[in-house]
Amino acid sequence: MEVYVPDMYQKSIYAIDYQKLYNRGIKCLLFDLDNTLVPVKMKTPSKKIKNLFNDLKDKGFKVIIFSNSSKNRLKPFKDELEVDCAASAKKPFKKKFLQILNEFGYQINEVAIIGDQMLTDVVGGNKIGITTILVNPISKKDLFFTKFNRLIEKRIMKKLRNKDLFVKGRYYE
Repeated sequence: MEVYVPDMYQKSIYAIDYQKLYNRGIKCLLFDLDNTLVPVKMKTPSKKIKNLFNDLKDKGFKVIIFSNSSKNRLKPFKDELEVDCAASAKKPFKKKFLQILNEFGYQINEVAIIGDQMLTDVVGGNKIGITTILVNPISKKDLFFTKFNRLIEKRIMKKLRNKDLFVKGRYYE
């Protein structure tokens, strides 16, 4: 069950203490796109996200959008936010995570993934050994496959709660 437990759990991407991550040696932040950064139907980043990403880059982080979505979906975000993207990541599989580590020369302890899904973002990150940060989804609207994942996630969360390993709404760093 530990593969489902994130290293950190925060309300949103804006509640994360990025300085604390940096102090721990995290140099690269992988952000999921849909329902982590923007609602599923949103086509471009908000000014608030632009400001956050600029601040993170100024602090010295490498910021990468790491999504199961297509290149076409990610392109406007890549262009406007001036960040790298990993499209069709096939989370929770390890392959794309390993490609990022290899391509950019990061060690496992220097990378964190931030996302809204246990079954993709957290499990994928935990399988590879990077820091995993779960945030609440920003919208109730999901893509078809995500709706299915949420049903499974709900059952997993109940089991984790019963073992006091994870409780939704009980945030931690």
